[in-house]
Amino acid sequence: MPKMWRLVDSGLVSPPESAALDDAMLEAHIAGVVPSTLHFYVRAQPTVSVGYFQKISESVDAAEASKRGVAIVRRKSGGSSIFTDTGQLIYGLVVHESELPSGMSESFRVICSAIARAISSFGLDARYRPMNDVEVDGRKTSGNAQLRRKGSVLQHGTVVVQTDLEAMDAVLKVDKSKDPSLSRPSERVASLSSLLGRAVSIDDVKERMTSEFSKTFQVQFEKGVLTESERAIVNRLVAERYSRKEWNLKF
Repeated sequence: MPKMWRLVDSGLVSPPESAALDDAMLEAHIAGVVPSTLHFYVRAQPTVSVGYFQKISESVDAAEASKRGVAIVRRKSGGSSIFTDTGQLIYGLVVHESELPSGMSESFRVICSAIARAISSFGLDARYRPMNDVEVDGRKTSGNAQLRRKGSVLQHGTVVVQTDLEAMDAVLKVDKSKDPSLSRPSERVASLSSLLGRAVSIDDVKERMTSEFSKTFQVQFEKGVLTESERAIVNRLVAERYSRKEWNLKF
């Protein structure tokens, strides 16, 4: 029989809760009280997710974000700051290190390649671009980050289904370190809807990603919900960390 992994769909969640959910699942997985889990959610409010080491002054126009009602939340994983809204699907995958190839680069390749195949199933030519992106015709449709703790791995990221690129350009500062030729962040980003010329359902993207992860890891997914202990961790992290400026704006 194939291994069983849990599938949790949190739907629309607040920015602070969105960051806490991934952390809670990782903590519970480290403790051995939940199985490996694929988690989906959509942020209910436009949000800049700041990589743990990112400096706000270098990556976000905080005044413009405030004016537009765009939240800022600092995640535990590294990587660049990203803009998300209700047009982006966010996933988190929590697994044992032993369930992935050895090394961060190879594990990124395996997981991101599964996402690329899910996107390609819509009729696009999506490809994994090391170290942590999925692109179509050189434009990013999925960005990803990874966090490793005590034998467990959390990889989370986005799939751009249909997003407000004008708002993205207004609140994000250009990361010249990745591409000195960029004049605005959205130049490297493309949504599935714009690439296909038609509306794409987020639920459809979820189904295709779940199918590809099932094939890639040779597992079956069983729908589940957060345990009481995970929910308690979420509530604690929202109160102590992700709802506080001292955390989100600390660098």
